[in-house]
Amino acid sequence: MAKILIVDDDVTVREVLKVMLDGHTIMEATNGMEAVRYYKFFKPEIVFMDVMMPEMDGVEATKKILEYDPSAKIIAITAFAVKKGQEMLDAGAVEVLEKPFTRKSINDLIKKYL
Repeated sequence: MAKILIVDDDVTVREVLKVMLDGHTIMEATNGMEAVRYYKFFKPEIVFMDVMMPEMDGVEATKKILEYDPSAKIIAITAFAVKKGQEMLDAGAVEVLEKPFTRKSINDLIKKYL
């Protein structure tokens, strides 16, 4: 069982991910600023990070988390993988997962990065 932080401003995406990640300890953040704060407090093993959010986007949050913990495993989740995926990889994300995703793709990533 892993500690996983889900960061997305869309409550539906967070709820779907929580169902797919059943059995793990889940924390949720609604924007990049919360993500950075929650990462420092909870020290999750994996972060699923949306790219486009209010207050602080996923690119900036990824950079800030990696400044704090260079070994953080951040997986970008986005519907705009072609446009925004490379920005997230350049910021330090380990992988880009395109929305909509499947339970299998989520579980494969969990196995890969734990």
